[in-house]
Amino acid sequence: MVELTDAQIDAATERGKIAHLNEPRAIKARYNKKLGRMVVELTNGCTFTFPPHLAQGLEAATDEQLAQVEILGAGYGLHWEALDADLSVPGLLMGLFGTKAYMARQAGRATSAAKAAAARQNGAKGGRPPKSARR
Repeated sequence: MVELTDAQIDAATERGKIAHLNEPRAIKARYNKKLGRMVVELTNGCTFTFPPHLAQGLEAATDEQLAQVEILGAGYGLHWEALDADLSVPGLLMGLFGTKAYMARQAGRATSAAKAAAARQNGAKGGRPPKSARR
């Protein structure tokens, strides 16, 4: 195990104080059933909302389960005990609604007009060629 010096500990403590003062953290979180959104009020005065179906662990949650949100880690995390789900507030603000693998799976499911048009065009040509022909 690496031993930290007093100077390193002091520097880390100072970085933590600066982050605590400057980085937005959650002070309130609730589920708005009418809007179908999680609403997170931040320490900087902003309010952030997101549809829970986008977030890993919340996809199939009921309104009652979503309403049981807790704030953790001095406002850096959101937790749903009944769902065993945790989300990072800084991550949510960056558009990260789950792990890297979860986000990659979601991106693969994304649809758009351009993607649909390309699929139709490819289908009109006979679809995807067999693997042996792609080499």
